[in-house]
Amino acid sequence: MEPLASLAFANIAFVASHFAMSHPLRAGMVKALGERGFLGVYSLVSLVLFAWIILAFRAVLPGPTLWNGSGDALWVVSSLLTIVAVVLLAGSMKGNPALPDTAPEVAAKAEATGAFAVTRHPMMWGFALWALAHIIVWPSPRTLITAGAMGLLALLGARLQDGKKEKLLGDAWADWEARTSYWPRLGKLMHIPLSTWLIGIALWMAFTWLHVWLAGIPAGAWRWLG
Repeated sequence: MEPLASLAFANIAFVASHFAMSHPLRAGMVKALGERGFLGVYSLVSLVLFAWIILAFRAVLPGPTLWNGSGDALWVVSSLLTIVAVVLLAGSMKGNPALPDTAPEVAAKAEATGAFAVTRHPMMWGFALWALAHIIVWPSPRTLITAGAMGLLALLGARLQDGKKEKLLGDAWADWEARTSYWPRLGKLMHIPLSTWLIGIALWMAFTWLHVWLAGIPAGAWRWLG
């Protein structure tokens, strides 16, 4: 199989397996395997398919690109997007009513503060912004396929999660939807506490430093700091 075709199939399998196991297959798998067994199979399948993506990605040549993403202006935009992405991800770790097995009363009491004032799906939008940032600076076939698949998984997954939670939590989730937004409200970014911003920026510095060693490309502030 051609490397690019292998990469495409790996991404399709990864996205399809997530949607299938999170929605139509979940109830049957949990009944057959139990909650822990289901989570174990879910994690194993995800890890195997993600490893396939990494191997296939590395097997594809990095170019050509649709446009030249090497200019400083695009890297600045990409860096700002990834900072916001990591801050949203960090902010999603506390008080998230979308976590599995959330009781209706917990969702009803959830507060639309911090990252949740921006969007009720800060984790998913964090992944989507990460994907967009990579497309901006390196629009090669392998990046478009992989980042596009991850962005689709995040944003469509968030929509499907809303539908699932509406059925499971009823009015509690409907009220949460009424108090929050699927689409990010950028004007609310300053509602995120300073502590979350500092944690997010520290994580961003660490992740972009690792990018040099994992991908061989200086990213974020390290592009200019050396």
